[in-house]
Amino acid sequence: MNGFSLPRTKGASGRLPRPRLLPALLLTALCTLPHAAHAAPRIGTHDTYTRLVFDLPKTSALDVNVTAQSITVKLGVKLKSEQGALKSPGVTAYAVSGGTVTVTLASGYGHAKASVLPAPAGQGARLVIDVLKGATVGSVPVTPPRTPSAVTRPASTSSLRRPRVVLDAGHGGIDPGMSSAWVVEKDVTLDVALRTRAELVRHGVDVTMVRSTDTQLSTVKRTDLDARSRLATSGTVSAYVSIHVNSGGAAAQGIETYYFGQPLGGSNRSLAVEENGGGSTGEELTRQAASSAQSALGDILSQAKLSFSRDLARRVQISLVAATGAVNRGVLTDAFYVIKNPTTPAVLVEVGYGSNPSEGQKLATAAYRDRLAQGLARAILDFLHTD
Repeated sequence: MNGFSLPRTKGASGRLPRPRLLPALLLTALCTLPHAAHAAPRIGTHDTYTRLVFDLPKTSALDVNVTAQSITVKLGVKLKSEQGALKSPGVTAYAVSGGTVTVTLASGYGHAKASVLPAPAGQGARLVIDVLKGATVGSVPVTPPRTPSAVTRPASTSSLRRPRVVLDAGHGGIDPGMSSAWVVEKDVTLDVALRTRAELVRHGVDVTMVRSTDTQLSTVKRTDLDARSRLATSGTVSAYVSIHVNSGGAAAQGIETYYFGQPLGGSNRSLAVEENGGGSTGEELTRQAASSAQSALGDILSQAKLSFSRDLARRVQISLVAATGAVNRGVLTDAFYVIKNPTTPAVLVEVGYGSNPSEGQKLATAAYRDRLAQGLARAILDFLHTD
């Protein structure tokens, strides 16, 4: 929860209807057809690299060849033949012919790597190509092993910036979030965030904590949410994850993960209103966020962020459910203010219902929180392509 009012309810069943992004031709192509083997890539730009994602019909082995001018990936699957110009940093064109994908590199971007991500439940496989700035072409191996997860790597990565993730432990200080007979939200979110940080750091990921103690960034909710989200707008952050505990009827339970998008009207907006501060503040911030979601449909950079956020949300949801055995409430979209502003992939995860007698008691235990943290860290590491 992201509001000061507590507790909130979501109806007798505790289940929210699943909102979705408003239809738009380009966004649909980017975000809503994971199984289709499209030839054109989805593109995300970051501070030190540009990422291209090609949808594949299934997992495949690959051969990779990197030169000063291009990266060529030979796959064991067929894609629609297509080619076109690219205007993102580091890349100027792409061409797909059968099972071969070639990306033309811009000057100063002679370092690239590629990997195939297997197809988890409900998703298609993906070819991911990262084009990094300022690398030495000679340091990139020409032909990696023929394995589905093969990745070309430079001989030395000392000059490359370590990935950085922002973890937002929801609420804190004067804002306890949801409260039940078993847990207080701000305590659970902080403990899970700290455990997640420890695991990410152990794997070489830098972590920025929105809070590492029982405090808030501002006593004014609008300012607090804005300050939290602005921690991931510098261009040096690879992902932003906001952690929360849900509340509802006694029967409601399970995990759900959100990425930013246009909410449906009426009662379907109740969760976003509560998470955005509740009352008139929550209503106003939700209206602002919903307006931004609508505007994003016409902005290619925003669409790229939404596409990568959707990918991160799916990984988080699948990993957390697998780690805990909790009810899978799915990946959803809504106009959460805290994940509106980050210029990096951003998600909000509700790790369970503190109001549920069974789940509330689990959330109160260190062992269960550790399982949540392990699952969340694993999803983030997979998203970052980090071992």
